[in-house]
Amino acid sequence: MLEARHRMDAPPTRSARPTGIPAGGGTTGPSPDAVLIRRTLAEIEPVADKMTSYFYALVFTGHPEVRGMFPAAMDAQRDRLLKALLTAAEHIDRPDVLVPYLRRLGTGHRKYGTMAGHYPVVGEALIGALARYASLTWGAEAEAAWVRAYTAISQIMIDAASEDEVKAPAWWHAEVVSHDLRTSDIAVLTVRPDQPYPFLAGQYTSLETPWWPRVWRHYSFASAPRADGLLSFHVKAVPAGWVSNALVRHAQPGDVLRLGPPAGSMVVDHSTDNGMLCLGGGTGIAPIKALIEDVAEHGERRPMEVFFGARSDHDLYDKDTLLGLQRSHPWLSVRPVIGEGLAGQLPQAVGEHGPWSSYDAFISGPAAMIRSGVDALKRIGIPGDRIRHDAVEELAGVAG
Repeated sequence: MLEARHRMDAPPTRSARPTGIPAGGGTTGPSPDAVLIRRTLAEIEPVADKMTSYFYALVFTGHPEVRGMFPAAMDAQRDRLLKALLTAAEHIDRPDVLVPYLRRLGTGHRKYGTMAGHYPVVGEALIGALARYASLTWGAEAEAAWVRAYTAISQIMIDAASEDEVKAPAWWHAEVVSHDLRTSDIAVLTVRPDQPYPFLAGQYTSLETPWWPRVWRHYSFASAPRADGLLSFHVKAVPAGWVSNALVRHAQPGDVLRLGPPAGSMVVDHSTDNGMLCLGGGTGIAPIKALIEDVAEHGERRPMEVFFGARSDHDLYDKDTLLGLQRSHPWLSVRPVIGEGLAGQLPQAVGEHGPWSSYDAFISGPAAMIRSGVDALKRIGIPGDRIRHDAVEELAGVAG
């Protein structure tokens, strides 16, 4: 641990190109550091729960002052920080994947109050937890590889946060101006941010309620940017979902929420006139509705085919709005799909129509539906680089 302590006693310095990210991967094979890191990851996988508990114990006992940055109950947070670090380390020799991922994390972590000085705290705990639970693959070389990787990872995040600080707040306050209960467990919330909130149709944000401080969940914007600056979200209350139940059952006009920065790349490419094939399951129809509005506002007449899935007709809570948009826009077609098992139902319905080979595809909904939908769309001829969806690993917080 001496090297780790020496290297992590201060935040990484800023540089034009982060050091510590090896150039391996691709046809040349993984870098030596990547090989060492992946061996460690394979060893700790069976004991991930124990390592996670030990990791947080090291953070909180060594630096009790940071405990207040985390939720009072750690159930929701428990493995997210460590999982993000391990995911980043796994892709250490893939800068094309790693750098955008880390920059999103770095800017997103501003809302937690994360400062540059917190990164060495986390780094020491990471090295300590790995040393304990990866005893078979751990040694001086493995530790050095992890220290180099974490130094590079943290530098990218610190730099991204520093750059973002000069152009955007860490969070926005947003007052609830309407709360429309569409079903017994689905509500449409409209909020007014305290200052302009720039985003693109199809993106999402993280949201914190006053009832569960420091617990953030992801929700997609349910409309394109509006002239009045209002933002809308579709929220489904799920069993044991702290934030979703608070928003559906307790939120009312006048309550003030907090919003993190916008994220997500499921946006319209206005440089092409390709048709758009959209699959929305449950409240996943919210960003699809935003995409429809975005296309309409740009005056485009590209064909847009929307499949809206739900378990029952009752759960097609926004069907009337979508059918109204269809009546207003002849280039838009909306097809409700009803049935259990949306993971298979929607892709099957899509396969019965088409052909779709010239379309760009957009998928939004539960993680299982996205995974099966991507596979189904590839089978019917849509290239993977023309299928857009939110990162599945980020959807863990959508429903809670």
